[in-house]
Amino acid sequence: MRKRIGNPEQTSEVDMTPMLDIVFIMLIFFIVTTSFIKASGITIDRPNKSDINPPPVSDNIVIQINELEDVFFASRLILQDAVQANVELALSNNPKVVILVKVDENAGTGILVDVVDQVKLAGVAQVTVSRT
Repeated sequence: MRKRIGNPEQTSEVDMTPMLDIVFIMLIFFIVTTSFIKASGITIDRPNKSDINPPPVSDNIVIQINELEDVFFASRLILQDAVQANVELALSNNPKVVILVKVDENAGTGILVDVVDQVKLAGVAQVTVSRT
């Protein structure tokens, strides 16, 4: 084996300048040759605020359930089983009636589910529920 003769402190360096030049030239090439295509989409014609008509006012019927789980239909006390009949009667008078069920925080969820089920059985598709 031969031993290297020379200064062990000598190190070889690689000149990175030509490599950086090539990288920047490639970057400029790709930026110039890239075609930017605008994505096609749906154009929406938004109405002006003056063109918007307020929705027609419909009768709202409020069904309230208090903390004692008493059911009030239009501010009068009814039995829990009579909700469907009362809603059907209200729908026969006005088919655009909106049903709002207001339930107390302390009332059980079982009675709320029963009342909402009866309202849906009466033919109302959407029922609004809120807390009092």
